[in-house]
Amino acid sequence: MTLLLAGLVIFFAAHYFTALARGSRDGLVQRLGAGPYKGVYSLIALVGFALIIAGWRSADASLLYAPPAFLRHATLGLMPFATILIVAAYAPAGRIAAAVKHPMLAAVKIWAFAHLLSNGEVRSVLLFGAFLVFAVIDRIAVKRRGEETRPAGPVMNDVIVVVAGLVLYVVIYLWAHPWISGVPLFY
Repeated sequence: MTLLLAGLVIFFAAHYFTALARGSRDGLVQRLGAGPYKGVYSLIALVGFALIIAGWRSADASLLYAPPAFLRHATLGLMPFATILIVAAYAPAGRIAAAVKHPMLAAVKIWAFAHLLSNGEVRSVLLFGAFLVFAVIDRIAVKRRGEETRPAGPVMNDVIVVVAGLVLYVVIYLWAHPWISGVPLFY
């Protein structure tokens, strides 16, 4: 459990710094330079992420709550939206990205909420709850900063985003989920 908690603290400390300490972040970028800042930030986030992964399997898996079986289907039904939004966050903007404004944060919120619906063990509540809280706080911070969103692009960009997002969902569903989390989706 210690590794999981340490990973969450390190990972989110880096992310909260960029989300909430905008002036401090900008000053650090000026002192270090954009490239070195991004390198240090990425290294810290990667260390946190690695600790989250390493700590996941050894963390406390006792149940806090036992979700009903039908919520597993709700999770599977919500996840295509999350994968589509993840792709929309990095693809050339279409109408989806413009309408959602911050597709990565929306994807994280959907992913975390969906997994909280079907996972009631301590480690899941910590992991998915932390990501959900972060995504909500970061979205509020982004709105307060008044950051610009990308303008809507052509509908063809949305077609590509939806197809690529559904392909990503299938890859995760059929292969990557057990490899990433150690939890098979078929049981």
